[in-house]
Amino acid sequence: MTSPDERVVGRVVRAHGLRGELVVEPRTDNIEARFAPGTVLSVRGSRVPRVTVIGARRHGDRLLVTVEEVGDRDGAETLRSAELTAPALAEAPDDPDEFHDHQLEGLRVELADGTPVGTVTAVLHGAGGELLAVDRVEGGELLVPFVAAIVPVVDVAGGRLVLDPPEGLLEE
Repeated sequence: MTSPDERVVGRVVRAHGLRGELVVEPRTDNIEARFAPGTVLSVRGSRVPRVTVIGARRHGDRLLVTVEEVGDRDGAETLRSAELTAPALAEAPDDPDEFHDHQLEGLRVELADGTPVGTVTAVLHGAGGELLAVDRVEGGELLVPFVAAIVPVVDVAGGRLVLDPPEGLLEE
């Protein structure tokens, strides 16, 4: 998990081209600020501790990001799958139904009657939407679609979220 003052703002998917551009899947609504030239981002999952953004441009729903520390494709490949993090911004989400990944990670997961299910370990972002990775109480991992019909209650202050699972979701 990220420290409370750091937020995951993107994940490096792969290298692009010969000059070391990074294909980045953004994890922020504030792309322009987070990937502005001169921005220093911390790197998790790589030997490179931080990178300084030179430039970023849209590439479909992803970004092509150039950083000072990488000058060729081989250097870019060393950052594949790394997470890019930055300090939290002062503003909070305007929508009470919007959550940052770090707010959900670590929450206890339970059914409406209080039966414990497990703990959220990660938020997975995919083309079909977000999934919550839940470390089950009885062992194993459960992937839960993060939609209001299945997760009707998210109580960040109380450290829990409530599941209303469709039939078969909790089956192993």
